[in-house]
Amino acid sequence: MKTQSTLFITLMTLVGANIALGNTPGLEQRQSHQETRIEQGVRSGELTRRESVRLVQGQAELHKMERRSQRDGVVTNREYARLQKKASRESVRIYRNKHDGSRRSRLTAY
Repeated sequence: MKTQSTLFITLMTLVGANIALGNTPGLEQRQSHQETRIEQGVRSGELTRRESVRLVQGQAELHKMERRSQRDGVVTNREYARLQKKASRESVRIYRNKHDGSRRSRLTAY
């Protein structure tokens, strides 16, 4: 239960931070949607503990890239394209992990 609440708090922190930054149109909504997909996978058991931790780390890395791009106040087209590419890769990772057939056992407590 502690890990699940920690995961939820981490995701909500990332979502809150994404709303505060505004130079990347559409990326904030995309990240929020991906984080929701991860949460849903944890709740349904489609994601194992290890998978969910790695996916959350990927989302945190994407957020870090976004902050780094926004540091100078301008996100260039090249930086934006790099962010979108990373978001696409993370989306594919979420899909693959949710549909790979591995499931969290009911006996595992989060």
